[in-house]
Amino acid sequence: MKLYLGIDTSAYTTSLAIVDGDYNIINDQRQVLEVRQGEKGLQQSQALFQHLKNLPFLFKEISAGVAEQVAALAVSAFPRNVEGSYMPVFTAGLSQAQALSSYTGTPLYLFSHQEGHIMAGLKGNEALMAKDAFIACHFSGGTSEVLLVRRGQKGVFDIDITMAGSDLHAGQMVDRVGVAMGLPFPAGKSMEELAVKLGHDDFPTIPSAVKENSFSFSGPETNALKLLQAGEPPGAIACSVFRVIANTLEKCLLKAAAKCGLSEVLLVGGVMANSLIRQRLLDRLEHPAVGLKLYFAEPHLSTDNAVGVAMLAACLEQRGNEHGK
Repeated sequence: MKLYLGIDTSAYTTSLAIVDGDYNIINDQRQVLEVRQGEKGLQQSQALFQHLKNLPFLFKEISAGVAEQVAALAVSAFPRNVEGSYMPVFTAGLSQAQALSSYTGTPLYLFSHQEGHIMAGLKGNEALMAKDAFIACHFSGGTSEVLLVRRGQKGVFDIDITMAGSDLHAGQMVDRVGVAMGLPFPAGKSMEELAVKLGHDDFPTIPSAVKENSFSFSGPETNALKLLQAGEPPGAIACSVFRVIANTLEKCLLKAAAKCGLSEVLLVGGVMANSLIRQRLLDRLEHPAVGLKLYFAEPHLSTDNAVGVAMLAACLEQRGNEHGK
């Protein structure tokens, strides 16, 4: 049995994964980076150092005998698959993958972190694999983009941005507000728990800020922090934050669907694991009067992980074999 190993060293998670040719997950190892209480994140140098420390321990967790079956390696080498896209944290995984490939003679594929997110989102949503094109939303702590994804001419995907955030990313807003509320970083899960406990729709409305080709979360963040200073209950603030993200995305997806002439949307990234945002979008956009079809990444594959990167390697290897590689 041929297996495929992926490595991803994102801003806040060290991960490696192994899948087979049918995209079944054989290993999925992750280590979230440590952020001190009250801090809003890590400097790139701090994150890079933690990745370098974490990777050897993750490799030790790979099941015995699996390594000998790995037919190809893959790594997230940059944030997006465009010229100039770079973050130092990805050099941790890239250097490890290059060393492994050189030492073992195993083929190595370089992908973007964003491609990995999209591919991971297709697990369980295989109907989209057969499509020539679909819309994707990538909302996380480091990216807030609505994308046109097409079947790749050389790689697995060709990706173009249709709308993008002009300042803060959605996940950044969640984390900044959450830390200001005294929650640990990353704050998304804790904020979701507070919002779910509220159990009603009686909370302040934060206006969304959407333009023709962009959107903003700096204004909504300012409004959320003002609610905190005014003594609004944390659960209500959490609900307000998630609602403005959902409303922003709703408007963006309607614009993208009209522009691209497509109705199927894949939603990936850590923010898309939020149950309240998911349900709001399903209620609003899958209504018969609107007609969009939403596909969400499985919650455990929404956050940063190497599963999608490993799947990309399997996909390219299979395409190569089909064409007489």
